[in-house]
Amino acid sequence: MKKLLFAVCLSASVFSFAQEYSVPAASPRQKVEQQFSMSKITIDYGRPGVKGRKIFGELVPYGQIWRAGANSSTKITFGQSVNFGGKIVQAGTYGLFIVPTEKEWKVILNKDFQQWGAFTYDPKQDVVDITVPVNKLADKQEWFEITLNPTDENSANLVLKWDYAQAEVPLKPSKPDAVTKIAEKLKEIKKIESDAAKTKS
Repeated sequence: MKKLLFAVCLSASVFSFAQEYSVPAASPRQKVEQQFSMSKITIDYGRPGVKGRKIFGELVPYGQIWRAGANSSTKITFGQSVNFGGKIVQAGTYGLFIVPTEKEWKVILNKDFQQWGAFTYDPKQDVVDITVPVNKLADKQEWFEITLNPTDENSANLVLKWDYAQAEVPLKPSKPDAVTKIAEKLKEIKKIESDAAKTKS
């Protein structure tokens, strides 16, 4: 009976331990969430490493669709409609894919954001695609990285870099004039609230 009780307690401990810890991932998953204009942008992607391999033109072949990361497809969520490199995209979640060449990358937003890699990629599900130049980095980027770099209050660059390659997609609100007007009204409301709080104190 004591042995059985010990075995049950040990199993429970191991199960609890397994829930809190996991085996390190070869391509760790990362989630980036950042304020953008009046909402936010969220990116969920896998980060493969160079690990001494030749990346573009070999591991990631030129002219073929790539998941822009590792494992399940990269997901990008816009909290508001955006101007994605010159093309309007409605608020929502999309799969982010890339077709790389040596000097340019075609960056694609696809309706199917729940697929594994790009194995079931269907170009008929594409929402937009844009082509951006590739810049050569002075220092090697060991782990694939996607970041959002603000350029002003309502604009940012979506930056993708790995190995010695980097590409950027400019992002802006789809209706900048409307966003500016709403932002001004919100600032007025906050000032009124602040003044009212000062009067009470």
